[in-house]
Amino acid sequence: MPPPTKAERHFAQALTAQGFAGTVSIAPGDRVVMATDNSIYQLLPGAVVYPRDEADLALIARLLDQPEFHGVTVRPRGGGTGTNGQSLGGGITVDCSRHMTRILDIDVAARRVRVQPGVIKDQLNAALRPHGLFFAPELSTSSRATIGGMISTDACGQGSCAYGKTSTHVLSLRAALIGGEVIQTQRAPFVPGTGRSGAVLETLDTLSRDQAELIAQRFPKLNRTLTGYDLAHIRQGDRIDPAAVICGSEGTLALISEATLNLLPIPAATALLLVFYPDFQAALRDAREMASLGATSVETIDSRVLGLAREEPGFAAVAHLFPVADAAGVNIVEFTGEDAGALTDHVTTLRDRLAAGPGRLAVTQTQGADVARVWGLRKASVGLLGRARGSKRPLPFVEDCAVPPERLEPFIAGFRAILDREGLDYGMFGHVDAGVLHVRPALDLTDPAQEVLIRRITDEVVALVHQHGGLLWGEHGKGVRSEYVPEVFGPLYPALQQIKAAFDPRNQLNPGKIATPDDSALWQIDGVPTRGQMDRQVPEGLRADHASAFACNGNGACFNRDAGDVMCPSYKATGDRRHSPKGRASLMREWLRQGGPDGAADPDFEADVKQAMDGCLSCAACTTQCPIRVDVPKLRAGFLQSYHARHRRPLRHYALDQLEALLPYAARLPRLANLMTQGPGAALMHRIGLTALPALPLHTPPLDQLRDLETLDPARDVVLVPDTFTRFFEPQLVADLAEVLDRLGHRLRVAPYRPSGKARQVLGRVRGAAAQARAQADLLRRIDATGTRMVQIEPAITACYKTDYPEGTPRPLSPQELLAALVNDTVQAPPMRVRLLPHCSERVQGAAGHAGWREVFARFGITLHIPATGCCGMAGMWGHETVNRATSEAIFAQSWQDATAAATGAEPDIILATGYSCRCQSAKVANRALQHPISLLRQLMAAG
Repeated sequence: MPPPTKAERHFAQALTAQGFAGTVSIAPGDRVVMATDNSIYQLLPGAVVYPRDEADLALIARLLDQPEFHGVTVRPRGGGTGTNGQSLGGGITVDCSRHMTRILDIDVAARRVRVQPGVIKDQLNAALRPHGLFFAPELSTSSRATIGGMISTDACGQGSCAYGKTSTHVLSLRAALIGGEVIQTQRAPFVPGTGRSGAVLETLDTLSRDQAELIAQRFPKLNRTLTGYDLAHIRQGDRIDPAAVICGSEGTLALISEATLNLLPIPAATALLLVFYPDFQAALRDAREMASLGATSVETIDSRVLGLAREEPGFAAVAHLFPVADAAGVNIVEFTGEDAGALTDHVTTLRDRLAAGPGRLAVTQTQGADVARVWGLRKASVGLLGRARGSKRPLPFVEDCAVPPERLEPFIAGFRAILDREGLDYGMFGHVDAGVLHVRPALDLTDPAQEVLIRRITDEVVALVHQHGGLLWGEHGKGVRSEYVPEVFGPLYPALQQIKAAFDPRNQLNPGKIATPDDSALWQIDGVPTRGQMDRQVPEGLRADHASAFACNGNGACFNRDAGDVMCPSYKATGDRRHSPKGRASLMREWLRQGGPDGAADPDFEADVKQAMDGCLSCAACTTQCPIRVDVPKLRAGFLQSYHARHRRPLRHYALDQLEALLPYAARLPRLANLMTQGPGAALMHRIGLTALPALPLHTPPLDQLRDLETLDPARDVVLVPDTFTRFFEPQLVADLAEVLDRLGHRLRVAPYRPSGKARQVLGRVRGAAAQARAQADLLRRIDATGTRMVQIEPAITACYKTDYPEGTPRPLSPQELLAALVNDTVQAPPMRVRLLPHCSERVQGAAGHAGWREVFARFGITLHIPATGCCGMAGMWGHETVNRATSEAIFAQSWQDATAAATGAEPDIILATGYSCRCQSAKVANRALQHPISLLRQLMAAG
C-alpha cells in the first residue's frame, strides 16, 4: 500500500499545527476505508480529515492557497454512497459526517432549517416530524445520505416530479473557498466585490448574461436537467445565485459548511396502488397513465428485485399486497392528500378502474403503516441487487440515465437489447414518472475479460440516450464519467471551465471531475483503478472463504445512525467508519490482498484491522440487516484465529475460552466463585481485562434433569437445551418455565449441559468452537430423534445453532414459539402496560421475532408495547471486557437508557427483556432489574 506523499503528510501536519479542531489521520486503516464508495472504483487517499466546524474547513481552504501546498488536492466526501466515484481519488479526503452533524436551527413558521453538512437526511426528517414538516427530496439511501452529499450531487429520487431535486430546496449555503474566504450564497443582483467571492460572482454574472441564449438551447427540458454545473438556474431576472452551481458540483468548487433548506408540510394522508404486469415493458408502457392520475410518484421494480425483496424479513408484513408471485414488473403508485377519507375513496375508484383494464395481472391498495413498509422494500432495491448469487454482481456504471418519460419504454427496450447482446443478466428499478430507470448489469470485475465491457456498454448507452433526447447522468452525478461532459455540454463546456477557474484556479478541489480550469484531462471510465483489479490479486480460494467481504458493494446501509436500528452498534457509538460492516469488509479485503493470513501484511495496517475487529460486538445484525449479508462475526473470527496464531492472546481470552466449560464447576461453589467476581478477586479480574461480571446465585431451585433419553414422553415432555447464562446465572428463570409448562400440562426436562461453542467462536478459536458445536449438535440430534420438542431460552444461543452449527442440525424452539402453540385458554389479567425489549437476534427477524410473545400475552388481554431499540451494548461477554466497557455503556445510552427508564404516569409499569445480556446490562448501567417474559407469564398464571 503506497504511503502518503510528502506533500500530503506535510499538509496533515500543518493542519494540526495551525489548530485544526477535528481529527487528522494518515493511518492506513482510515485511508483504506475511504478508498471505496458504492461504485466499481477504488482509489486510496493520502490522508483523511474529519473537520469539526466551519473554521476547520476554512483552514483547509487557506492552506491549499499557500505555495507549498499548491500540489495538494482534497476530495470532499458525504455519506460515501456515490455510485460513480464522485468522492474518490488521491489527496486529502474531507469527511464531515463524523463531527459536523448538528441541526443548527429549525424555523417552523418560515418552514426552513439550518444544518451542518454531515446531518443525515432521515435524522433531519425525524427532528422535523414533530413540527409536521419534512425535507422533501427522497432517496433510497436516506438513512445514511448526508445533506452535504445530497447538495454536492443535487440528489433526488422518488417523487421528484412533485418535489424536485435537492437544489429546489436549497435557500442558501455557506462554503469555504480556496484561500479561506467563506461565501454566504443568496440570490441577489450582482455587485462587484473583491477576493475569491468577487471573482466568482463576476464570472457567474457574465456567463449567465452573455450565454443565456445558448444555455436555453443546450439544456434539455427534463425533470432531472443538467447539474454540475447548472448554468440554467444561475440567473433569475437580474439576480444571480452561486448556489446554483455549487449544488451538483461534487466538491469541485467549494467546501460546504452549512445549508439553509426549505421545508414542506407532511401530507396528512398517503395511499399506494400496486399494479402487477406479465412483462416489464408493459409496466413501463403503463407508467405514463399512472403518472397522469395525479400521483405523487410512480416507481417500478422488475421481477429480479421483487424476488430478492420476498426474501427480506420485513416482506411478510406486506406479502398480502403482492399476490402475484410470477409478476415480471410492479408499478408502485403513491397518492397524497389532506383528507384521508377522500383520498381513500379516490384511490379505491382508481384501483377498480385500473383492475378492469387490460394487461394488468392485479391491483392492490393500501394506506397507513403499510405505506412505509412498501417504500422500505423499494429503498432496499439498491442493496438487494448486490446480493445476487454467484461471482457476477449487478453493478452501477450506467444506471441513472434520464430520458423524457414518454421515451422511457423504447429507451429501455434498446438498453435491454445492448445487454442481451452481451449475454448479461441485469436488474431494474426506478422512477418511471421522471423518465429514470436504474439498470445494473451483472459483471465480475475480477475477470479482466469482463472489465472491458464497462467501456463498450457505456459508449453504446451514451449513444442510445442521446438518440432519445436524454442524459447519461440523471440522478447520481458524473464522477468518473466526467469524460463525457465536454461532449454533452458542447460549446458550453468552456463556460464550465471558466466557473471552475474562478472557484479553483489550480484544480485542487476534486480534480478530474466535471470540468478542469485548463486543458488538463478529465477522468475516464477505464482510466481509474477498479475494486475488481485489487480483488483479483487475492487468490480465488481466499476470496471464496471470505465471500461476504468481497460481496460488500459499499451501499452503506450500515452507516445508518438511527439509535433504534440494530445495525451497527459499534459504528453508531464511535462514528468511525472502520467500525462498520462496510469498513471491516474493506479492511479484510486489503488484509487478504497483502497476504495477511501468511503474516505478510503491513504491521501498522494489520494493527488497524485488529482494532476494528476487536470493536465488533459479534451481534450479527449485519448478517440479516445488511442488504448484501456481510457476515462480520465470521470475518472477525477468521481474522482473530489467523492473527493469534502469530501473536500472543491477552489473558482475558484464556478465561473467556474456558467460560462455558468451567461454569458448571463454579456453580457448585457459588460463594467462592463470587469472591472472584464480586469480592477481592474482582481487582484481579479487572487486571486481566474483565469487569462488571455477574454473580452466581447462592441457591438453585430443583430442576428435572434429563439423564436418560429413553425416559422421555414426547406427548408430555419438553426438553430444555440449557445455555450458559440462564442455566447458571438465572436458574430461577428455568424453574419459571417449568412451572408455566406444568400449568399447561407439560413437563420440562433439562438436558445435560454442553458448551455451545459461542464463546470460542467470538474469540476466533474456530476449531475449538467447531469441536464444541459438534458435540452439542450430536446431543440435539439424539433428542430430536425421540420426537420430543426442544426449547432454548437465550436468543443469542438459539441464533448460534442456526448460523454456526452444521447444516441440518435440529434447532430448538424459542420459548415464544413453544408457548404460542401451547397457551390456548384466554385469561383476563389485571390491567397493566407491558413493554417488551427483544434481543437483537430477534429484532432482526422483524415482526416474526416477537410475534409469538404478542400472541401469548394477547391471550391474557395484554398488548405489548415494543419500542424501537438498538443494541444494549453487552453482547455476551464483549461488554464485560474492560477495554470495551466505555463503548458498551455508550451503546446502551443510545436507545436502552430511555427504553428502561423508570415508569411514570402513562408509561408502561412492567419492562421485559428476552436477552440475558440485556437484563445484565440494564441492571449494571440503569440499575433496573428487568424480567424475562416467562417470569411474568408464571406470575399471571399463578394469579389466575
